[in-house]
Amino acid sequence: MKNQKDLRPLEKTLKALSNKRRLGILSFLKKSGEASVGDIAEDINLSFKATSKHLGILFSADIVERAQRSLQMLYSISADQSAAAKQILYLL
Repeated sequence: MKNQKDLRPLEKTLKALSNKRRLGILSFLKKSGEASVGDIAEDINLSFKATSKHLGILFSADIVERAQRSLQMLYSISADQSAAAKQILYLL
């Protein structure tokens, strides 16, 4: 059985995925591949600021990655993620 310390990464992933807005973001990114914060916010009908906050949570859990191009920050689903995140993304 895993000890509590070993479960922290799984807990962080599951917490990041346990929000309908963040699942909406991931569903959009799964379809579009890569998108700016503004495009994501428009698609999920949420403010730019709130969308940025959700993307920050997903980024800190290694579920999405970001790349800056010119003045825009573009987000995409991370290629290197946990098995739990892969399973949830498969279901979206």
